[in-house]
Amino acid sequence: MKKCLACGAAYPSSDPGCTACGAQPNKQEGFTAYAPALAHGGGGFKASYFADLAGLEAGHFWFRARNRLIIWALGEYCPEFRSFLEIGCGTGYVLSGMAKAYPNVQFHGSEIFTAGLAFAAGRKPTINFMQMDATNIPFVDEFDAIGAFDVLEHIEEDGQVLMQMYNALKPRGVVLLTVPQHAWLWSQVDDYSCHVRRYSANELHAKLGAAGFEILRSTSFTSVLLRQCSPHAWDKNYFSKRL
Repeated sequence: MKKCLACGAAYPSSDPGCTACGAQPNKQEGFTAYAPALAHGGGGFKASYFADLAGLEAGHFWFRARNRLIIWALGEYCPEFRSFLEIGCGTGYVLSGMAKAYPNVQFHGSEIFTAGLAFAAGRKPTINFMQMDATNIPFVDEFDAIGAFDVLEHIEEDGQVLMQMYNALKPRGVVLLTVPQHAWLWSQVDDYSCHVRRYSANELHAKLGAAGFEILRSTSFTSVLLRQCSPHAWDKNYFSKRL
């Protein structure tokens, strides 16, 4: 189901607009836009970075390894999933890998910046991409799984985003997250990347619990880079289920 951001009513996802009040989402540069006022300046990131990311991701060991881990986790924790939403999909690198691994799944990607969506649609035009503010997700009981990969640390209202993700999931749906870990690893890279925080396990566990999730698995990855003071050392994975 979709959730009308004007009146709050739920209506069928196949309908173009709200059946209660008639409101319809706008279009921005060819994409359905649920938060058009933020499409070019939503904060939390710099739209100028997308071009660099698009040229970097496919050849960079960290992005490639993270993609393999995410694809494995989907098969391990939600093997029967048929619909997936990525929040903060950026240039679409993660979704393009998922779509190749799971060709029968309906994939959706959201990004607050239309600049990122242009790259994402170029990678995989068959995916449904939309412009959206993750603090106000226009869906309820809609997706089998939702992912946010190195996104929450950019958003001040991370608890609100988690609650919105919970509502957008179907009952027993699964959320997959990756975030940077350990505040003491803060560096200029975090400043450059527009991070708001690095997480401790306890902090994110508490926020997931407050949003209603049951944690299925919480683990670190790329931890061998810790000795080299990598900005991504000890990143965390969280695989959680809607209760």
